[in-house]
Amino acid sequence: MSSHIITPGPYRATKLWNEVTRLFRAGMPLKKHRQNFRHHASCFSATAAVDWLHQLLCNNSNFGPDVTRQQTVQLLKKFLKNHVIEDVKGRWGTEDLEDNNVLYRFPSTSPLKPIPCPPPAAASHSIRKRPSFRDKESFFRLKGVTKQEKEDNLDPAASSEGENQHADQPVQRRQLTVEDEQEIWRCITLTHLQKILGVESLDEVLDRQCVNPLNIIHNMTKVNKHGVVTLEDKTNDLPHWVLNAMKSLANWPKYDSDQPTYPGFERDVFKTVSDHFYSLPQPLLTYDLYELFINTLGILQPQAERVAIEALQICTLLLPPSSRRKLQLLMRMMCRISQNVDMPRLHPAIGTRTLMVHTFSGCILGSAEECDLDELLATRLVSFLLDHQEHILSVPGYLLSAINDHIQYLRTAQIPVNEGDPDGGDGASAPVSIHTFCHQISGTEFEQQKLASSRKAMEELLEMLLTDQNLNEKQRCKKLKQFQKLYPDIYSQRFPPSEQLKKPKIKPPLLNIKKTKVFSIRN
Repeated sequence: MSSHIITPGPYRATKLWNEVTRLFRAGMPLKKHRQNFRHHASCFSATAAVDWLHQLLCNNSNFGPDVTRQQTVQLLKKFLKNHVIEDVKGRWGTEDLEDNNVLYRFPSTSPLKPIPCPPPAAASHSIRKRPSFRDKESFFRLKGVTKQEKEDNLDPAASSEGENQHADQPVQRRQLTVEDEQEIWRCITLTHLQKILGVESLDEVLDRQCVNPLNIIHNMTKVNKHGVVTLEDKTNDLPHWVLNAMKSLANWPKYDSDQPTYPGFERDVFKTVSDHFYSLPQPLLTYDLYELFINTLGILQPQAERVAIEALQICTLLLPPSSRRKLQLLMRMMCRISQNVDMPRLHPAIGTRTLMVHTFSGCILGSAEECDLDELLATRLVSFLLDHQEHILSVPGYLLSAINDHIQYLRTAQIPVNEGDPDGGDGASAPVSIHTFCHQISGTEFEQQKLASSRKAMEELLEMLLTDQNLNEKQRCKKLKQFQKLYPDIYSQRFPPSEQLKKPKIKPPLLNIKKTKVFSIRN
């Protein structure tokens, strides 16, 4: 019997259910028991099942040590309802299992849930690996630039040369609409998230239509000095009395003197706060992003803690600003209460931190349709959020800089306009049509264009470096060396290793050599 990590992908919750079911059926010890003067072979008591399954879940990397015994009982109730187990008389379909000595057994039929086949579009994604990048900045450096822009980016000093290169041609500033800028925010954010999750396409775990770029912009730019989102419409904020209650718990016992001081007051306040969050129409992480957060759980491994933090940091940027603000305030309160040694015990049998996690996990993560593992998955995610909330719910500075730099570059870049171009006119006022990174396309079209166009564009760029008469030999050699370092496979195709050993000197065609002006000595 062995367990394995369920990696990110579609229907991850169903795969996790099948994995736990398989391990439980394969490893649960079966014995001969006597009950009501009768002997029953190959069965087990409910208490024995709780003991064994609880130990399994705590040691399983997909769930972790925060699973409680009560949650294990709830899972066994669902096992009985879904006919994973049945009582010794063959009865099932209810959730009346308790932590006692009632006997149960495994049915002869397989209880595994079928996993739907992925749609043809998702199955046809290319398996080509994405290029690796040395750092976050280089990931965005050459994204969505034209062929000439890629050539200029090979040498930062070429920016000044580019002004002279097209001095004899009319130029026009790139025009970006508000919709263009919003699409840049959305595309760069989702592209980085896809890279972190390591999936071929986010279509497998996220409906892109649910991603509003205005949410991303608001969550990254409209924050107070503490990093908490600010809202323009205060009607979407927490009620004033809830904020006061949360502040009272977070600062306990330093609260206003006007508040009551009767015994158990802090428990009443805590219940009031939890009741309000459970009265919200949907969990704070929203139903639309449920599948994305469930798949992000797949990388919550000890050796990948930094990657998991970065992934959740991006995921929470997709939330509506009001949901992100409520999540930030709630997690800060939970963290303060968990670390407050002066806080009286809010539960007689459960520790404060464990109580925080299990009380609020249901109002933070949940699916629109009841999922058998919602409670266990939510507990694990909230526990990780509580440990790393300061980093996860902060604005990633590298991403904000990359987006702003990309927009600024597109605003200031000059584009040569051909006089014979019917769309360019006289090059003064006619708009220039440019295909940029922020052009909105589907995930499938993006993969197809990436495979069909990227290599061709790089090959054309190499030819331009070889034939550009505005470059001297020193500049040309420098750019070719940089190109060879960035794209060795394309360079090797153009210059096979046998030719590279000869190191031929590239000379400009004789017919293109500019004539020098001859001065007469008679004057």
